[in-house]
Amino acid sequence: MEPVPAAQPAAPARPAVGLTEPDIPRLAPPKPSRTLEELRRQAALRLVAANPERTYMTEPPAVLLAIPVLEVELYVDGSIKRINVLRKPGQAPETVQIAIDALHRAAPYGDVSRMPEPRKFSETFLFNDEKRFKPRTLD
Repeated sequence: MEPVPAAQPAAPARPAVGLTEPDIPRLAPPKPSRTLEELRRQAALRLVAANPERTYMTEPPAVLLAIPVLEVELYVDGSIKRINVLRKPGQAPETVQIAIDALHRAAPYGDVSRMPEPRKFSETFLFNDEKRFKPRTLD
């Protein structure tokens, strides 16, 4: 058995309930965003990088399992302030939570202090039958 390490400073708060250290990948630091387009593109790329086993990058199927739409409001440092569900799919409603968890894994989204308030963006998640998603921004 390995020895128990000495007490360490408190870790930062976890972004989402149920996510543990192994679930949160180490992403490159995000770049500051000055426009909504920069923010949306960077966020979509971070979503894919932070959730490789939950995403696909091929052409979306003709018939999708679910299409939740979420709006993400950010603090100035790019951390998530609030997530609003703009569209909850009638089929596979659990995909909303999958999308929320994915957003938390990809955070923070970079310094948005140069963007006008409110600092928010929306993303449409295109879920296939395997419950993998593609951010619509990258389609």
